[in-house]
Parts: sequence; structure tokens; C-alpha cells
Amino acid sequence: MATRSANVNVRVEPDIKEQAEAILEKLGVSTSAFINMTYRQVILHNGIPFPVTVPTMPKTRDVMTDAEFNAMMQEGLRQAKVGESAPMENAFDTIMERLG
Repeated sequence: MATRSANVNVRVEPDIKEQAEAILEKLGVSTSAFINMTYRQVILHNGIPFPVTVPTMPKTRDVMTDAEFNAMMQEGLRQAKVGESAPMENAFDTIMERLG
């Protein structure tokens, strides 16, 4: 039996399309396969299969209480002591990559 298909036409910003398709290509997944997987997940979850939220920005020092700042610094020190931190150069490289 022949497989039937339906077309989906959408408008996407060109740079977003290029970035997403480059990642899908690295993964060996076609755009059509990705859309099919996404649609199947929508059906399985009876909704969007991931949280759709507005990310919260981290607090800056000028809006933190001294207790919040001290707790954040203590957690950073704990992470450094147990090796859960990254060298400064790597951290800045990661930030710059994310900023584009």
C-alpha cells in the first residue's frame, strides 16, 4: 500500500531555519522526519511536548539581598571545592558562543 503524505507550509526566519537544519543534518535527521516526530509527540502528550515558558533572568547584585548574595557565593565556593566548576577561560568561551 502506498504511503500517503500531507504538505506543511510554514514561514520561518531564514537564520533560524539554517541553524536548525544544520543541527538536524549532523544528527542525520531530515526536516520531514523531525516534523513527523514532533507531531507524534504532540499527539502522545496531547499538547506541546516541552515546557513553553519565559525564562527568568538571574538576579543582579543590585537587587539581591546580602543573604541571597552570600548564599550564591557559598554555593559557588562549594562547587569549586568539589570540582563542579569550569575554568574561567572555558566559562567565557561558552558565554561568547551562546551570544553568537
